[in-house]
Amino acid sequence: MKLSVCLDALYHGKDFFASLEEVRGIGYDTVEFWSWWDKDVERLAQVASDYNMTIASMCVKSANLVDESLREDYLNGLRESIVAAKQLNCRTLILTVGQELVDVPRDVQQQSIIDGLRASAPLVEEAGITIVLEPLNTLVDHKGYYLSSSEEAFHILRQVGSPNVKLVFDIYHQQIMEGNLLANILPNLELIGHFHAAGNPGRHELSSGELHYGRIFEAIDAAGYKGYMGLEYFPVAAPGVGLKELLAASR
Repeated sequence: MKLSVCLDALYHGKDFFASLEEVRGIGYDTVEFWSWWDKDVERLAQVASDYNMTIASMCVKSANLVDESLREDYLNGLRESIVAAKQLNCRTLILTVGQELVDVPRDVQQQSIIDGLRASAPLVEEAGITIVLEPLNTLVDHKGYYLSSSEEAFHILRQVGSPNVKLVFDIYHQQIMEGNLLANILPNLELIGHFHAAGNPGRHELSSGELHYGRIFEAIDAAGYKGYMGLEYFPVAAPGVGLKELLAASR
């Protein structure tokens, strides 16, 4: 399993470039983060090159797909994000859909998501980048968010029908919302472009909580997944402690 460290989660509130250096010193060669627009992209591109590191993913700026009136704002944010991704040699952009709109039928909002993704597809296909749609849990962390079901997300992706529009399957979020993780992941693996992982409950180290990540990773790997598993959790111990344990376990 190829591991990617989400710096904005594990090193939340800490100096970004110092955190990047620490992660490289531990032995990881791949990182990801949420927002690129508040970072020095030019410096990051140089540091990543100097350290021989890969940027696995980052988020799309101004990502809102449920509201059709914001479509042009979203597409402009996507265009800006594609430019930044190319600077960083990043091939995956994570996409959230926005909060559910009150008094707007869900089927209307779902169609807005589909239409927005269809408009996105030529942009990312031309750029050689994949955008990955992210369902989130609405019970603990993201109340009011529109998309919480992987089943609905897979349905949306099949309506779009682009090889460059896929899903980021966040194991923590979907354990809260659905469970049945491997039963939902494995039959739909061709539609998954990225994974996120955290312990549940608490969103802490993978070794905490109820999830047997060793078995989950083995099953996904055996099914032929070649992408990254993003480590997106808020550590209880110093970040390096859990990262060293995971790296040792993966060898």
